[in-house]
Amino acid sequence: MTAAAFDNEKYLQTQSEHIRQRIAQFGGKLYLEFGGKLYDDNHASRVLPGFQPDSKLRMLLQLKEQVEMVIVINADDIEKNKVRGDLGITYDRDVIRLIDVFRSFGLYVSSVVLTRFHDQPLALAFQSRLEGLGIRVYHHYSIPGYPANTALIVSPEGFGRNDYIETSRSLVVVTAPGSGSGKLATCLSQLYHEHIRGITAGYAKFETFPIWNLPLNHPVNLAYEAATADLNDVNMIDPFHLEAYGVTTVNYNRDVEAFPVLVAIFEKILGHCPYKSPTDMGVNMAGSCIVDDGAVCQASRQEIIRRYYEALCDQKKGQKVDDALRKLDLLMKKAGVSPADRRVVAPALKRAEATGAPAAAMELPDGTIVTGKTSALLGASSALLLNALKALGGMHSDLHLISPAALDPIQHLKVAHLGNRNPRLHTDETLIALSISAATNPMAERAMEQLDKLRGCEVHSSVILSPVDERTFRRLGVNLTCEPQYKG
Repeated sequence: MTAAAFDNEKYLQTQSEHIRQRIAQFGGKLYLEFGGKLYDDNHASRVLPGFQPDSKLRMLLQLKEQVEMVIVINADDIEKNKVRGDLGITYDRDVIRLIDVFRSFGLYVSSVVLTRFHDQPLALAFQSRLEGLGIRVYHHYSIPGYPANTALIVSPEGFGRNDYIETSRSLVVVTAPGSGSGKLATCLSQLYHEHIRGITAGYAKFETFPIWNLPLNHPVNLAYEAATADLNDVNMIDPFHLEAYGVTTVNYNRDVEAFPVLVAIFEKILGHCPYKSPTDMGVNMAGSCIVDDGAVCQASRQEIIRRYYEALCDQKKGQKVDDALRKLDLLMKKAGVSPADRRVVAPALKRAEATGAPAAAMELPDGTIVTGKTSALLGASSALLLNALKALGGMHSDLHLISPAALDPIQHLKVAHLGNRNPRLHTDETLIALSISAATNPMAERAMEQLDKLRGCEVHSSVILSPVDERTFRRLGVNLTCEPQYKG
């Protein structure tokens, strides 16, 4: 396990203060494009140990009275029922989820913008649902030649066709359920509309990665490339920043490529561009809050390996990831790691070979490795969970936390009534059985008390797990990898 290497409290303070300064720079009104995940940024928490998945949301709470949230969704994504890969829910459902999350923290959600809108039936139905919840909905439209045709974009027939989003606070955070939603275009459209109304407003971009003040090939930035390997995007030196200031910074190739166009749009809207480089547009202060670079590097290298295993499994499942795999292999070489550097791999494979059946291994917070094997009662993942909880609770490995007599009825239910061929308990079923046992068994109760200690632990399985087991590990906060092969 990697030690804490990121000062989260410093981040909350410095990041919120930096945003306040940017608001003041533009006269008290700022449209802030929020890239990546605002609420559940687990990638950041894995590569920056100490970074909390909800840190960016908590940071906004420092500015709570100044903030309003605008959520952007591409109407075509609604029509196509586009799904978030990490959560397994459609983009429109994620918008509802985000609204609920933001409101639960006391943040003001002012509106939802449907971009690329052209009266799509499902988008209209979604609009009705939002309005039923008291959410204002605005329409933005496709602009031919965007983003290159600046003459049309910055005109009554371009941005001028879009609805003007009525906002009331100094910091307007523009976020979305995923990429391609139209956050940047929404911000620029608002600058256009504010300008023609005589209102001074500015734009800034918030992206956690790549971290602009870390070297190009720093493992943190390489890990970000690994996370986006399927998009075929790369980090690069910001040439505009280097030319303007003589300082080397790192940015995303898309932002670098789009910057000349953005300059042209700013000049047409405002008469000048307030920024000399894509780096200038950013407000990210994460790089200034790293307190243990060695630990961050180690965590990032492990993330690259995990992404490699994930791609191998995707390939086994029939997905076209050949290019991503080649890129991930190159990134591992750049980072100086290989799959052999993942400590849980060898023990899992060794146990599988010894038993002739699927097995799994987990690295506990103190570095101890425990394993689990397939049995008549439990799958390997279930056995691993119980063995890990026993180790964390200081219990003997031979101790039975759940009586076989309690497991038999569950197996009978699965096979005789629910149509399952496999009688072995999945991880979710095992945890339910353990929680029931905890009512009468003090050892089971002690095991249940260890569950929070699993968060951040590393697990490797000798086979691709069922969706149920994958989901359980994810909910427990475990970092899972699997060999790219199915059971049997």
